[in-house]
Amino acid sequence: MAGYTAPIDPEKNARALGKELNISPKKALEVCRAIRGKMVPDAKDYLEDVIDMKRPVPYYRHNRQTGRKKGIPVTGGYPQKTAKGILKVLESAEANAVDQEMDPDEMRIKIIAAHRGRVLQHFRPRAHGRATPFFRQLTNIEIILEVMED
Repeated sequence: MAGYTAPIDPEKNARALGKELNISPKKALEVCRAIRGKMVPDAKDYLEDVIDMKRPVPYYRHNRQTGRKKGIPVTGGYPQKTAKGILKVLESAEANAVDQEMDPDEMRIKIIAAHRGRVLQHFRPRAHGRATPFFRQLTNIEIILEVMED
């Protein structure tokens, strides 16, 4: 991933990029879908509730063998590690907005996207001197905030 997916206006937008995060790309896609379009304080509260296991994230795409959760019409879960990683990138975008002299409480999430990152290859030792490879997928997260106009 070279950069951001969309050009921005520096007067109205703030952005942040989290590269090579050790979170699941599938769960990151669902969390991004859940907070897209929300105001920044609402999105932070939602992510903190997911971390505290108070509000579930609905799973629309990768929802096989996941249970139903109270409060949502579809299956869901509490991806705590993913929520922590995305919250960190959201706080970084919020800090960038403050640095650009914008009020982050009056901003909404315009673009939030999860892209697959690098694949790390590891090996697990097996019987008789053999080894089995296993792979770890990293994730890139991008967030672009925009000022809400009256």
